[in-house]
Amino acid sequence: MSEQVIWQTQSPEETHLLGERLGQWLKEQDQPMAIILIGNLGAGKTQLSQGIGQGFGIQGTMTSPTFAIVNTYEVDGQFLYHFDLYRLEEEEELENIGFYELTERGKSIIEWGNKFPKALPEEALVLTIEIMDEKTRRFMVTSPIFKMDELKVLGGSYVYRH
Repeated sequence: MSEQVIWQTQSPEETHLLGERLGQWLKEQDQPMAIILIGNLGAGKTQLSQGIGQGFGIQGTMTSPTFAIVNTYEVDGQFLYHFDLYRLEEEEELENIGFYELTERGKSIIEWGNKFPKALPEEALVLTIEIMDEKTRRFMVTSPIFKMDELKVLGGSYVYRH
């Protein structure tokens, strides 16, 4: 059973900074790892993803792959795959975009991962984003492989409660 920690940001800028923190952490991982983002439209998935990309070392603007479904970035010989599953209708479509192969060999951000929960990699952080008000976002963070204490350390000053 996954443990849960709650992180919270008070502004889009803080959400971006939280993403940078996660991107730095993701780049340091020795194994393939996914950050799965779940939340309604406007919840901040793109803002957080852009921060993750910046923390990972991506130069320039990282755009949401809404129409491309997956964007690939390379930094220092490491690949970051950014998936947006919003437009996919069937789990079988994941095979067509190389989802399983890419998530098994690299680091990834997966937006709208709740569409196909059985297909998601186990080596992951799952962030369910809740809109609290116009600027405030709450992140319910779970992982099948990380303990609560590790999630608290990763969240740093963004830990709301546990």
